[in-house]
Amino acid sequence: MAGTASDRHPSQPHLEPAPTGHPAYTETLPCPPESAPAARRLIRQALGAWALDGLADDACLVAGEMVANACRHTRSPVIRVSVTRLDGTRVEIAVTDRSHALPIRKPSRPDALDGRGPVLVDAIAARWGADPKRWGKRVWAEVRAA
Repeated sequence: MAGTASDRHPSQPHLEPAPTGHPAYTETLPCPPESAPAARRLIRQALGAWALDGLADDACLVAGEMVANACRHTRSPVIRVSVTRLDGTRVEIAVTDRSHALPIRKPSRPDALDGRGPVLVDAIAARWGADPKRWGKRVWAEVRAA
């Protein structure tokens, strides 16, 4: 018998319809940057279930950068990661947190050790952005099959 929502561990990924009606996997993760591997596992699990494995490398790179950025810039103890299937060739990856500071796209110096996340997401994602919320923000990126 499948477990109910109340039987699930709070950070266990689960499939639920997104507000748009599209299928989505979501997981609440602790906020340190070490949560990036868990986010990548969630992405691979969802893409495998949807037979979109070809998007996995790009989607995981985008998710890892978004999680690292959220963990670096929020004081929230947790973040929420989701991946939503938009159609047979596109997925949306989103990270929500309690910070109101929106990500900034700025070129980094070639010798900089950080600050490349938004630039990298910009290069890989078909489009991305951030939606301010009353309680924080939702940063999202759309990854498409070539």
